[in-house]
Amino acid sequence: MKLRFLGKNSNVGDCPTLYSTDRGTYLVQGWKIFANDLLMQLEIPEGQTVVEVPTELFEHLTKDGLPTGEIRRLEDPIMVLTPNGTFVVQGLEVTDREALAQMEIPDYETVVEVSKAAITALLEEPRGADLRR
Repeated sequence: MKLRFLGKNSNVGDCPTLYSTDRGTYLVQGWKIFANDLLMQLEIPEGQTVVEVPTELFEHLTKDGLPTGEIRRLEDPIMVLTPNGTFVVQGLEVTDREALAQMEIPDYETVVEVSKAAITALLEEPRGADLRR
């Protein structure tokens, strides 16, 4: 799997990072979730996991040719907007050694793979919703 770095949201150290792949997917590197109350709200199929990332991480989608990086609705693969202003993203847990070797991943982080189509669909206004409320 070939990766293209899109961006991260920190000036120091390793932190949540967004990559584009040659497989029509994004890799989202984020914080592992240990909060049981949050994990109990989610149904996570085998082979998948969740990461927590700042909402601003998706601003880097513009570097992949998208007009915006503002997530406008919460649906799979972005499962939750936390009270701290972060997203919980669910996807296939990345185990590809070649891909992982291209990243610096501290022990408190992991990486999920999600389709570009699933992420870009969340950039659109929800259909039929009255956003003026």
